[in-house]
Order: sequence, then structure tokens, then C-alpha cells
Amino acid sequence: MESAALPSAGLARLRAAHFDAAILDVMMPEMDGLELCRTIRRESDIPIIMLTARGELPDRVVGLEIGADDYLAKPFEPRELVARVQTILRRTRRMAPGERLAFDGIEIDIERREVLRQGEAVALTGTEFELLALLASEPKKVFSRDEILNRLRGTDAELYTRAVDILVSRLRKKLEPLDCIRTLRNAGYTFAGARK
Repeated sequence: MESAALPSAGLARLRAAHFDAAILDVMMPEMDGLELCRTIRRESDIPIIMLTARGELPDRVVGLEIGADDYLAKPFEPRELVARVQTILRRTRRMAPGERLAFDGIEIDIERREVLRQGEAVALTGTEFELLALLASEPKKVFSRDEILNRLRGTDAELYTRAVDILVSRLRKKLEPLDCIRTLRNAGYTFAGARK
């Protein structure tokens, strides 16, 4: 585990070596954690956990909208942070190696964690990829928001459905013009792509 007191130093380390996850504080010198998250997200799909003293729902929503994978309000129990990191790492490693899902207009390479939309690579965050892989693994199955959160973040996740809606919205924008993720009112989401 490595740490950096300044965002510029943290960015330099992230660019120079491989890390499994990044934990960002919102309140930092030079730039705040949200801006740092945006910068990292433009360059990498590394899982990001945001730490903040502001735990209100709108603040968590902003963190998720800019690409954070999880959000933890201070004060927190260190064991909870460790558990959340472990959950993210388990989630990113649990897909079957070599598995490939192919549908009209979209291909998902589970091992390489790559997505092709109409032959073009799509840059997804770790959580966006996991959501797409989850939905596409069982096309036509309806996943409730709570089930999605539990499958992506573990059963101890703090559940709030707005997080799933934001994640689905971000993923849909990246998959345009494809319309393969459908909303079933009061039920959840389903993958509507046709298998090749």
C-alpha cells in the first residue's frame, strides 16, 4: 500500500506503476478529490473509493457520477474500508477467464475486460464493466436495483437505488447508439441484446 499527500504525487505514482485500486479523500490541497477522480477516470479504469466528511446523498451521487466505484463517509471504521476494497477487488477478478459474450453490435471480453461497440473499443470504468457483464450474462433476466448493488458491491453495501440509476445512465451513454439496457418500471433493468 502506498500513499501520497498531494494529488500531483498520487497521479505520478498511478501513471508510473500498476495499482489494484485507489482511495481518494475529497478534501485535499492542490485539487479536491472529485477533480482528481475525474482526472484519473480519463486515464484509467482503476477502481476508485472516495472518502469524505460530506456523506449526504447529493455528495455521494456526484462522486458516483464522475466515475467513483464506491463512496465512504467519515468517520468510518477502518475495517469497513478494508472490506469495501476487498469487495471491489473480488468483483473485478471473479468473471470466468476467457469468457466472451457476443451480441448484435456489442462484444464483451471478460478476461481482457474489453468492450467493443459496433467494432469500436469503449472505455468503461470497473463498475460500469461489471454492470454490463452482469446484465449480459443473463439476457432478458430482470435485475432489481438492490440485487445489482448486492452483486456488484457485496451484501454489506449501503443500499440506495439512485446509485444504480446513475451507473446505468453512464453506461447507456457510452453504449450509444445501441439500446441494449432496458428499464422495467418498478422492477429494475434487463439486457435486451440479441446473441450472435
